[in-house]
Amino acid sequence: MRKSLLLASAGLLVAAGPALGQTSGRGNEITEVVVTAAPFVVSLDSVTTSVDVLTRDDLDTANAGGLGEALSDLPGVRSSFFGPGASRPVIRGLAGPRVLVLTNGVGMVDASALSPDHQVAVDPQEARRIEVLRGPAALAYGGSAIGGVVNVIDDRIAETPVDGIEGRVFGAISSVDTGEMASGALKAGTGPWVFSLDALRRQTEDYDVPTGAESRRQLVAEGEEYLGPQSGQVENTAVTIDSYGAGLSYVGEAGFLGLAVKQTDSRYGVPGHAHEHGHDDDHDDDHDHDEDHDEDDHGEEEGVRIDLKQTRYDLRGGMNLALGPFERVRVSGGYADYEHVEIEDGAPATRFLSEGWEGRLELVQAERDGWQGAVGVQALTRDFDAQGDEAYVPAVEIAEAGVFTLQRLDRDSWGVEGGLRFDRRSLETAAVKAEFDNVSASFGAFLRPAPGWYAGFSLSRTARAPTEAELFAEGAHIATRAFEVGNPNLDSEVSYALDATLHYDGGPWDADLHAFAVRYEGFIDLRPTGLEDAESELGVFTYQQTDAEFWGGEAEVAYRLWQDGDRSFTLEGAADYVRGDTDLGAPARIPPWSATGRAIFATGWWTGKLELRQVGEQPRVAEGELPTDGYRMINASVVVRPTDGFKVFLEGRNLNDAEAREHASFLKDLAPLPGRSFRLGVGYAF
Repeated sequence: MRKSLLLASAGLLVAAGPALGQTSGRGNEITEVVVTAAPFVVSLDSVTTSVDVLTRDDLDTANAGGLGEALSDLPGVRSSFFGPGASRPVIRGLAGPRVLVLTNGVGMVDASALSPDHQVAVDPQEARRIEVLRGPAALAYGGSAIGGVVNVIDDRIAETPVDGIEGRVFGAISSVDTGEMASGALKAGTGPWVFSLDALRRQTEDYDVPTGAESRRQLVAEGEEYLGPQSGQVENTAVTIDSYGAGLSYVGEAGFLGLAVKQTDSRYGVPGHAHEHGHDDDHDDDHDHDEDHDEDDHGEEEGVRIDLKQTRYDLRGGMNLALGPFERVRVSGGYADYEHVEIEDGAPATRFLSEGWEGRLELVQAERDGWQGAVGVQALTRDFDAQGDEAYVPAVEIAEAGVFTLQRLDRDSWGVEGGLRFDRRSLETAAVKAEFDNVSASFGAFLRPAPGWYAGFSLSRTARAPTEAELFAEGAHIATRAFEVGNPNLDSEVSYALDATLHYDGGPWDADLHAFAVRYEGFIDLRPTGLEDAESELGVFTYQQTDAEFWGGEAEVAYRLWQDGDRSFTLEGAADYVRGDTDLGAPARIPPWSATGRAIFATGWWTGKLELRQVGEQPRVAEGELPTDGYRMINASVVVRPTDGFKVFLEGRNLNDAEAREHASFLKDLAPLPGRSFRLGVGYAF
């Protein structure tokens, strides 16, 4: 299989035409427009909250795996890491339904926010770019963005004309998981019509770790002997993803309109799942140790695997118009039919179904003396159902409608911005219906006191309606190792947030500093009751509301130590910290601090990077949660670009083979992060 993928990649490289250019890296995009920030133009160096943009070039060399892993190196962002098959971004300590994952500005219509073992139905290799907005500043997207927004932007619907043929191909192999990946995209234009085609395949086996899968703390807590570090594998972590899509758009002088379709097929193992599935009286009989693994007792048939399929259709367009104060209309919408089946002992056990659509229409105002603005409406409907052994949430019909406005005045040396949104959301089961009316608002101001300097702050009130699980759950949820009980009397969760931002770009220095403080009223938290469900033998947890406070910050600093023409040597540093408190105690799975230092040597045709990343210990834990030790990782990479558009890279991650456990993960004590890994990749843009 690996040989066939490499041959296919090589064939595409040979067949491709002459190179036209290479996508620039994140560091060269300081004036890039942040599409997710607003329907009108807002550049990356003028946003009042913390934003990162990953380009195509960044994504090729990002941490390999799912969406959470690809973004986990960013300050303030971690991965929920339920093995390499399922991961969502954790932003400033918040995860699940508080972090909104979008594709081209509309919802995923999947089940990834429901449970940490559910995969996001999009792969980073599908993206042209990914934008990450931290905090509740993305008012245009409603209360589900209370913790942040991740917008995966692809290129299936062209917005600009294409003359002839252009595209990209990329392939990589990795050592830690015997992994192989290939992806490609092609756009062909004739007159105003543009046709696009893209595909990817990623396949990995169980990944290697420098220690036993179960942590020392976990074994001690269970009264078992810790035998010291013993290299092995985290079993049942193989992943196979196939995704392919096509689009057709009409690009004229007045605007564009296009349609796209995408099919996602994914099969992945869920580590640690079978460990909790057994209910024998003798715990040792169910235990799965690397040192005494018995294939008959713990073979692959004992593991839980997920088979995920989604078919998605998208429409997107934009057109110039003259309608009073408005100069442009933008429309986007998506319909998806999603299904994933949890397979136990080779047979389907639980089926999750999600079908629905989401649409947005935005009217963009003409700029007048620095004043920009937009008004918009958004609506969605989604039918969710779960059937089988772990159907702990009943069938739910979800509907939401929202209207919003965003306004910004930029007078070069100073400016202000604000927004207002109203949402109505309903969730209805066969037995009960819950409705929520939410109002969200924000205000920000910024100064440019001197060349290169930018200072901004924003205040926001954001309201989030409870999810179907928080309201209606009642049953064993093996992924969280809890018998979850929802509360249909929950109110909306409301946050009051303050964000402060400082940018500096001058001479050899480039700095980006952010601080935040958030006060939650009615923070929805899953808390233990001290009871145990007799049938599942799992502890009973209920969703409760309490007050909470989160505060912290992120920092990124770069200093160009030396430059001679196109050669340079740069030192970079990044750090983040978040602390959460509730009236019921510390929230679960709050990431510890992290700090990263890099040394980068760049020439016109190759770039070398050496990185040291330190993650602190986390002793502040919720009831029933174990602390996590800190760890240090050494990473290095070399990217060679012998000609325009062509690149080869070699990277090593966790070169010191450290035991690293992601505190934000439910599986931190059962599945450490991968050990020492080498990855070789080749890409070509034409």
